[in-house]
Amino acid sequence: MKKILLPLVVFLSISVNAQFNQYPQPNEGMLTGGIGLNYIDGDLYYRLSFRPEISFLNWGVGLDLNFDVDQEGNLRKENYNEFSDYLSLIRYVRYGTKHEPLFIKLGALDYYTLGHGSIMMQYNNSPTFDARKIGLVLDADFGKFGFESIYSKFGEAGVVGVRGYVRPLQYTSIADMPIIGGLETGITFASDFHERAGVTSGFYNTTSNEVISQTDEGAVSIVGFDLGLPLIRTPLTDLTIYYDFSKIISFGNGSAAGAILELNGLGLVNLVAKLERRFNSDHYLPSYFNSFYEIERFNLGENGAVISKAGQLLAAVNQSNGFYGELGVDVIGMFNILGSYQRLDDYPTSGILHLWTEIAPEEAPVVARAGYDKINIIDEADLFKLDDRSYLFFELGYKPLPYLIVSMVYSWTFAPIRDADDNIITYEPQKRIEPRVSFVYPFNFGSN
Repeated sequence: MKKILLPLVVFLSISVNAQFNQYPQPNEGMLTGGIGLNYIDGDLYYRLSFRPEISFLNWGVGLDLNFDVDQEGNLRKENYNEFSDYLSLIRYVRYGTKHEPLFIKLGALDYYTLGHGSIMMQYNNSPTFDARKIGLVLDADFGKFGFESIYSKFGEAGVVGVRGYVRPLQYTSIADMPIIGGLETGITFASDFHERAGVTSGFYNTTSNEVISQTDEGAVSIVGFDLGLPLIRTPLTDLTIYYDFSKIISFGNGSAAGAILELNGLGLVNLVAKLERRFNSDHYLPSYFNSFYEIERFNLGENGAVISKAGQLLAAVNQSNGFYGELGVDVIGMFNILGSYQRLDDYPTSGILHLWTEIAPEEAPVVARAGYDKINIIDEADLFKLDDRSYLFFELGYKPLPYLIVSMVYSWTFAPIRDADDNIITYEPQKRIEPRVSFVYPFNFGSN
């Protein structure tokens, strides 16, 4: 029954994807802000926010100012209690956009993927409002070769990834031949140099703020090789098949074979679909650096016992193969749709779901936004149960005026738990409810 449900879930659980990184057009900007109430785990705060964005030629800048004040007039401590919180007031500085010849982004890194995603898929460097980080993405495509790269956070050791690729037949006389002329091959290296990246077991001593009796494998590093071949490349249709192989050093390895289909509906309906078969050995997890990685890297269970992502690698025995599917739809610019789902054949807690939506037509009075991520899904009945394996964001609003939105926002996210030295030692679920009034004002300061 599960094998029958899988393709249905993959292709029916679709929603709009905010990771499409919609920026203002050149010489345009957007002023966004609001006031409201913010209930964080039942505590009331008054919220003031301001998020301006501006684009000039290929450059863009976005700010993110949020102030939560309690009923005594005090600024919430967690908003600005470490240096990275002040850096994160700059939401991003960028040059270009993803898939352009040159893309540079400094700031919050949301849902970043290297290559086809076998090593890094939808990685998020700031999984909580209360521990935002500044990272760097640098991608360059020179036609015959190029690279993708990510540095997860400044100020502390973290995730580093780079994929270099080449289109070897572009250097030969058959460069313009259909199909094989577009052959692309890449090599990827990604590693986490955080001091707790390789801790597989142990107990946390709250008195000394140390992990005791621990087993530490050191930095977790992954190398990979990939091939991609475009079978069809026309203005309306793009079909690419690919193969990836990945090896987690000192652990296991895996591979994946799949296809990506893109359909351009002349600006009316655009579609992207991806279907992948995954082959996994013991002590291997596909897409190791995923949207939950910063949460999963190091956590504490009962009595201070360590629960870690590296520990999951050691426990991953009798592994099975599985499927990954993704579907995205863009309908006349009114909304974008994307959903993805992983399920391994015989691994009962292997489900990974990603959904995101934004439906906000310019002329419509209603605004709806929603995003949802969940990992370690046991079965389909467990898909939408909110717990410590879930992210949720939902906003439903009404526009009484073209530039004014009255809405209710609900977030299920994570709060960092800190030790006496203010170091994050684990995370716990956090619920936020925010009724607010927002303004969204686009502006133009020149001709394109």
